[in-house]
Amino acid sequence: MDEILKTEHLNKYFHEPDTFQVLTDISLSVNSREFVALVGKSGSGKSTLLYLLSTLDTSYEGKISINNMQVTGLRQNALAKFRNDNIGFVFQFHFLLPEFTALENVMMPALKQGKYRRNEIEERAMDKLRQMQMEPFAHKPSSKLSGGQQQRVAIARALINDPAIVMADEPTGNLDTANSEIVFEIFKDIVHNKGRTIIMVTHDMDFAHRADRVLELVDGKLIR
Repeated sequence: MDEILKTEHLNKYFHEPDTFQVLTDISLSVNSREFVALVGKSGSGKSTLLYLLSTLDTSYEGKISINNMQVTGLRQNALAKFRNDNIGFVFQFHFLLPEFTALENVMMPALKQGKYRRNEIEERAMDKLRQMQMEPFAHKPSSKLSGGQQQRVAIARALINDPAIVMADEPTGNLDTANSEIVFEIFKDIVHNKGRTIIMVTHDMDFAHRADRVLELVDGKLIR
C-alpha cells in the first residue's frame, strides 16, 4: 500500500499557564485505504495529535507530510486550500448549521472549493447522502434530525470533496450503541470499498479494536 501520511519527530508544547510538553517525538506513518484508531486516556494527547495531523494546529516541532506533500511550513491560505481538497472532518459534535437543510450542509465544502458547478455539487451531495441512507431527509432542516442522523449528514459533508483522508474525533461519543454501529459500518465501507483512509480518535476500545490498526498514546508518547 502507498503511504499517505507521515510524521517525523513531532513535539508539541502548551505554554499556559506553564510550559508543558503534550506530545513527545511522535513518528508514524499511515497507508492509503487504512482504518486507524488513535486511543489513550483523557489527557494523553490523542486529540492534540489529530489536530496536528489534520493541519488545524500548526504550532509544533517536526514534520508532517500528507498525500506526498510536506504540509509543515505552508502558509495559511495554501494550507486551507490543501485541507479542503484532501481532508474530511468528522467531530463528536456534528457542527451542522441548524437553519440549513441536510443537503445544503453537505454542499458547503464543495461550494467553497469551487471545482464544480452548483447543480453538479447538488448531485454529488445527494449521492453522498444516499450512501449514508439519508436521501429521504435531504431537504429537512438539520436541526430537525436526530443525533444519529445529524452525524451521518456530517460524514456525508466530510466526503463531498472526495478527500484522501477522513479525520474523526470521537465520532460516536454522543451516539447510542445502535447509531455507533451504523457509523462503524459506514467507516468500514469508506475505507474498504471507497478507498479512503480514516484516522479516528476514540475512547471506545471495542470500536477501536475493530479498526485495521490501533495506535496508543500514553502521556504524549506513542507506545504502539
